[in-house]
Amino acid sequence: MRILRDPDRLLAEGLAAVRAQFSVPQGFAPPVMEAAVAAAARRPTAHADRTDLHFVTLDPASSTDLDQAFAIERADARVGADLLLHYAIADVAWFVADDDPLDREAWARGVTTYLPDGKASLYPPALSEQAASLLPDGPRPAVLLTVRIAADGTVRLAGAERALIRSRAKLAYETVRDADLPDGFAELAARIAAAEDRRRAARVDPPEQEVERDADGRFVLRFRPYSQAETRNAALSLAANLAVADALLAAKTGLFRVMAAPDAEAEQRLRRTAEAFRIEWPAGMPLVQFERRLDAARPDHAAFMLAIRRAGNGASYVPFRAGETPWHAAMAAPYAHATAPLRRLADRHVLQAVLAIAQGQPVPEPAAAAFTRLPATMARTEQRASQVGRAVIDLAEAALLAGLEGEQFPAMVTDVGEAGARSQLCDLPVVARADAGGALPGTLIRVRLDRADPVRRELRFARSG
Repeated sequence: MRILRDPDRLLAEGLAAVRAQFSVPQGFAPPVMEAAVAAAARRPTAHADRTDLHFVTLDPASSTDLDQAFAIERADARVGADLLLHYAIADVAWFVADDDPLDREAWARGVTTYLPDGKASLYPPALSEQAASLLPDGPRPAVLLTVRIAADGTVRLAGAERALIRSRAKLAYETVRDADLPDGFAELAARIAAAEDRRRAARVDPPEQEVERDADGRFVLRFRPYSQAETRNAALSLAANLAVADALLAAKTGLFRVMAAPDAEAEQRLRRTAEAFRIEWPAGMPLVQFERRLDAARPDHAAFMLAIRRAGNGASYVPFRAGETPWHAAMAAPYAHATAPLRRLADRHVLQAVLAIAQGQPVPEPAAAAFTRLPATMARTEQRASQVGRAVIDLAEAALLAGLEGEQFPAMVTDVGEAGARSQLCDLPVVARADAGGALPGTLIRVRLDRADPVRRELRFARSG
């Protein structure tokens, strides 16, 4: 899970309760494990040899389920020439056959579910962390996407093939140096960012929240902003997914990720939240423009970025429909998920379609049929993962405030409903619910903490002024 880490297992009892409540899978049944071992023994026979390209991976140091490796080259020697992104994606479909035990289990899980003390993987480790992972210990089968990035940041899928690739280095966000990365890495990311600016895209990447103990033994919630390497690396995936979406639309097929922008009411709540954090948001400035002013290294801005993410209407999947343009408001463009098949079920089927399109062949029937089934499956499984994530944040907030019962906090009322007022604590990234006694949104109040129970993930506040 991206937004909370618990490196010292401080919340073990509460996390166990989260796993039980949401039926987070524990391990894999023997038939699935046996199928994974058998699949891992498969040797590539339909893959072009691209081991001469200098691929690297870039992930958290502890990651072993590596979906992507990349190499970058310039189309020619001219200044401003196109960049070619060779983006290798784990070829999960090479190992997993339709309706085999691995496939059936993946349809049940949908996504990898992350918790601070471990994860419930989409596929068994024999695949997700070994044979299918793009580790640097030997050749690996991959789906190789070649994406052409123009000087203005526009992208085009120039090719897709099954290929055998070799990663030369497992680079880590925590230690990577610019000299370790391919020439063109920073320039490619800058081109993509410039194109986002022109589209008025509104991607928000809140920092991670880390739970640890201070010198007095109390829980502390701290923010860890994304590094420059992480932000630039995300641009590579974005470029590939945008190019894939355009190719699918042109072929009148596929599965797309869509999301509506926050509505007017949600934006008003965000304005009140910004006021609660004492962040100046000029009247009349659109949210998209204001987001670009935020600095994730500042705790108040980091907390507000989390509020923006919560304010969204949520993303979902839709299959291609004639006469409709699937739209992702945060990307300000059609968008597809294709770059994380070890962690998302949908990506495996999208990649199968892209391979067929690139070769001028019809999309395989199982993949085409999957596009109509996947929206419901992904919605169900992503909802569970989201509920787990919300429960873990509730747990962290309760741990943060444990022992402070009776203390009062300034808070800004952001909205009022039948369940009472929702207020943003002014000095902590915590949302409190309490009877505001008729206070209108935008009112500054004080709330008293009456209960903080990390095990039950419970916070109770009452208005005190």
